[in-house]
Amino acid sequence: MPKKNVRIGGASGFWGESAMATPQLLDAGVDYLVYDYLAEITMSIMARAHAKDPAVGYAGDFISAVLKPHARAIAAQGVKVIANAGGVNPAACGEAARALIQEQGLALKVAVITGDNLLAELDAIAAGAPTEMFAGAAFPDKQKIASINAYLGAFPIARALAEGADIVITGRCVDSAVTLGACIHEFGWSASDHDLLASGSLAGHLLECGPQATGGNYTDWEDAGDISNIGYPIGTVSSDGSFTVTKPEGTGGCVTVGTVSEQMLYEIGDPQAYMLPDVVCDFSEVEITQLGPDKVYVSPARGYPAPDQYKTCLTYGEGFRGGTYVSFYGFDAARKAQKFCDNVFARAGKILRGHNLGDYSETSVELIGAESQFGDYASDHQSREVVAKIAAKHSEAAAIGILLRELTGLGLATPPGLGSFSGARAKPSPVVRLFSYLTPKHAVTIQIDVDGKLLEFTDNPGQPFNPASITRPAIPALIETSDEMVTAPLIQLAWARSGDKGNKANIGVIARDPDYLPYIWAALTPDSVARRFGHFIDGGAAAARIDKYYLPGAHAINFLIDAVLGGGGVASIRNDAQGKGYGQILLAHPVAIPAAMADKLT
Repeated sequence: MPKKNVRIGGASGFWGESAMATPQLLDAGVDYLVYDYLAEITMSIMARAHAKDPAVGYAGDFISAVLKPHARAIAAQGVKVIANAGGVNPAACGEAARALIQEQGLALKVAVITGDNLLAELDAIAAGAPTEMFAGAAFPDKQKIASINAYLGAFPIARALAEGADIVITGRCVDSAVTLGACIHEFGWSASDHDLLASGSLAGHLLECGPQATGGNYTDWEDAGDISNIGYPIGTVSSDGSFTVTKPEGTGGCVTVGTVSEQMLYEIGDPQAYMLPDVVCDFSEVEITQLGPDKVYVSPARGYPAPDQYKTCLTYGEGFRGGTYVSFYGFDAARKAQKFCDNVFARAGKILRGHNLGDYSETSVELIGAESQFGDYASDHQSREVVAKIAAKHSEAAAIGILLRELTGLGLATPPGLGSFSGARAKPSPVVRLFSYLTPKHAVTIQIDVDGKLLEFTDNPGQPFNPASITRPAIPALIETSDEMVTAPLIQLAWARSGDKGNKANIGVIARDPDYLPYIWAALTPDSVARRFGHFIDGGAAAARIDKYYLPGAHAINFLIDAVLGGGGVASIRNDAQGKGYGQILLAHPVAIPAAMADKLT
């Protein structure tokens, strides 16, 4: 049987992204457009909006910025569209899509997949009192819960396509499912095709963040060129699970081994046990090869049977937070900024006590631009410009309002050199925390609505997965050499990309040359990484919980650091609450290499 290919364009990586991808990918020619709008923060925002207005709670820009201007071209070209734009209200999103299609006189069939939203079952879930799957925390107060969503998989999407749907709208599914669903439909993959499902999931993982696979957030950022016109990724997937990644001709950005490898390691934990509803993926032996300019080949992944439970994410309110940024200039800028922040909290604290409001539950001061605390290869000159980020949490919005007022009120009593951008004063905002747990698949009812035709869908029941059963690759051994050893910064030897999962951060490190990897592995130990991020880790470096994984196929390492984001997402008051800059911090880490190897570095 000849190998069949399908071209899939990754058109959105988050709710609110630029609308430039859709026309670009339509002009390039694709079979499918896939859109990923959802994250845990997004779900909580949509849930709050839906609570105020039952007609909203979905990604409205999918209707206004994708379908309204481009539905005619989508219909004319026969392109299928898959999007998790439904948020917490996929039915309303589907109705809006159908109304627009009718208004434009088009014959596009819309399918809506529901069943992920479990908020209506809150009482029963609370009675079962599941514990948080990572931290073991107790189930939160149900009065504070905003959303509960199980992460569905790709087979319902494939079924909707089989029913003739041109546009498939889901609520919360795993990000990669919008791509895998298309592959299952096109190639006839079954629930037992574990390696193929893992490979299609990897294709989805590479496409789900749009231009992050084509030069966005890339270590070698200058190679991306004109990012104002960056190209969005196109995955050409084959029936054997292999695929290539390209971008539309004439666009900015770049597609290289580095960009694709960085995205493969982005926001994953154990690369040999990347658990999805349809399959457990093993990316450790995947090879990534440059075929030509802006064209990269990705070999198939390995897979294991689907798990028997859905990861389920609950968001709940936990008080309020607020803060702002101010800048200081001139001599001793950092000391002046710290003095200002200390006294803002001192003044606000006195007012809190006068109102019997109690102290802030958490405070944060970060002096951005102050002398580096990362040592080697980082600047330690005396900063003459510093931005101070000051923030706090409290159970009462009024207490945050006091802090924000005193931030302004201290302006005439400050050390010299204070500056700030004028505008509206910051306001208190809700703290939303994430609580993850597992829901048995049999407890979730999935329904597919294809223009009024209702179908009950029964998912693969799956089976328990035991990570201890995985065979781990042998760690890279140092090559014996009598050559003198010298140190180089990691950035000369590797690319890196970091991201978040709740209160955990991952940092993927990919060797620029396979020969570098043994030295990188030896230098980057859990202890050395803990020391570099100790000021971020709850309890400091001594309390660090860091896992280190090896991916021999990509010549890469993945670190997973626990309790390092101050709660993560909108529960955090850190400047980098999602760990996006952690890879850049790690790239200053010194690595000992033979002098002969150092001579070859550019």
